[in-house]
Amino acid sequence: MDSAYEQLEQQLQSENLGHRLTAVNQLRELDPAVAFKLVQLVIQDSSARVRYAAVSLLSSIGHQDEATALRLLREALLNDPEADVQAAAADSIGALHLTTAYDDLARVYEQTSEWLVQMSVIACLGELGEPRAFDLLQSALSSDNGIVVLSAIGALGELGDNRAVELLLPFTDHPDWQTRHRLVQALSQYEDEAARSALEQMTNDDSPIVAEAAQVHLDAA
Repeated sequence: MDSAYEQLEQQLQSENLGHRLTAVNQLRELDPAVAFKLVQLVIQDSSARVRYAAVSLLSSIGHQDEATALRLLREALLNDPEADVQAAAADSIGALHLTTAYDDLARVYEQTSEWLVQMSVIACLGELGEPRAFDLLQSALSSDNGIVVLSAIGALGELGDNRAVELLLPFTDHPDWQTRHRLVQALSQYEDEAARSALEQMTNDDSPIVAEAAQVHLDAA
């Protein structure tokens, strides 16, 4: 066995937290198949920082074995005690387009009180393009957390369900320019006449950034 491999394997199992974190970062430089094998040594590490790094890494190497990646990410999503690790698991599920995890994602969204996890789940559902997510995304638009709402607007744009346009139109008058900017991006995904009309209206938005984005999307249509 390659000595460098053995050294990295030892680092991943070191009692020193710094060594383990460094080793996880070094996995990014390895052949994905090798990295995928080694990252499993720390996917349930005692340190949340190490688990977060390992779960995040799966977003780029999980295609090596999607069945195993799904199992590892579901475990982190459902059972990890740290919100940032759960959120990273949702992010990686989205990046890998693991649509079979939809039911788990929906359950976690409904059960968690952590906005970070909710935001990541909503963003993930947009990436997945799972039609069943429409009702959940509609519900997320009414969240008390503005960041979750922002994610829901973006996810509905990615989902491409024409029913979303009617839900999105009220946000043209939202007081936060970042929300309106995200709305422009979402509406630009639709060829619906109502969506185009809203974009035309938003070319006169008080925010130059929003107005310019709306005009760019109209010109590109």
